[in-house]
Amino acid sequence: MIKLIDSLSYRNKLRSVSSLWKCGFAAVLFLFSYVSHPVLQLLVGFLMLLWTVRYAGIPLKYYVLLIGAPCLFYAASLPPLLLEVQPAGSLPVSAGESGASAYYPTMTLFTWAAHTVYISGSGMEQAFMLFTRIIGCLSCMTFVMLTTPMSELFQVMKKLRMPALVLELMQIMYRFLFLLTDTAQSMYTAQKARGGQSGFRGGLQDTAMLIVRLFGKTMQRYKDLSHGLVARGFTEEIRMAPYEGKPMPTRYKWESTVSIALLLLIEVWLRWGEHD
Repeated sequence: MIKLIDSLSYRNKLRSVSSLWKCGFAAVLFLFSYVSHPVLQLLVGFLMLLWTVRYAGIPLKYYVLLIGAPCLFYAASLPPLLLEVQPAGSLPVSAGESGASAYYPTMTLFTWAAHTVYISGSGMEQAFMLFTRIIGCLSCMTFVMLTTPMSELFQVMKKLRMPALVLELMQIMYRFLFLLTDTAQSMYTAQKARGGQSGFRGGLQDTAMLIVRLFGKTMQRYKDLSHGLVARGFTEEIRMAPYEGKPMPTRYKWESTVSIALLLLIEVWLRWGEHD
């Protein structure tokens, strides 16, 4: 997956656009989607989908994959949000009496061992609001991730006065991810070549063995990388190329400005309508 993301970030149509502008545009929409109305959060998600798929030329299947994978953690958190238990003799308190919760009625599922399990209206409201916020914020992060190479992100962070120690740690960890992926892939291929990973039970045993040996192999490759840096004159500081500004098409400037202005107007209109 990490190689796919790295490849797409170098081959997209927005590759030549200013990295500082892309990060700033995504950051503004990220903050906006974090605090705005749920409807606006969905609009931010659609806007980022438009910029990522249509303007940057990222295939829709990869975009959906990268958005959907983190949503699995959201799906895992749904039962604690939605399900509630009360004694069978007492009726669940309805969350659909007034306000926005009127759209989320309480639904009784079943009664078991003198207790009633039901989906609360307030839980459904919280789950929906959490989902819209996740979609809005995640789409902004995905836009930056798929349109800006990591090396340029490091340059943007350096321009924004990120501490040098933090940048160096991030670069080392980024390199370590590739070492980890390559090592795991080579070990998996070796197991398959020797007849491993056959059957469910054998696959579990081989995978457990792979995980145990993976860290040691990766650390050995990481030490080799460290020795290579020292042999090439590493002086405890990883130097990066300075940030170079890129031309910013006027069309993108106008479209981004108008989009943010429209979102702000819609947010004000929705908040005003709620107070009325």
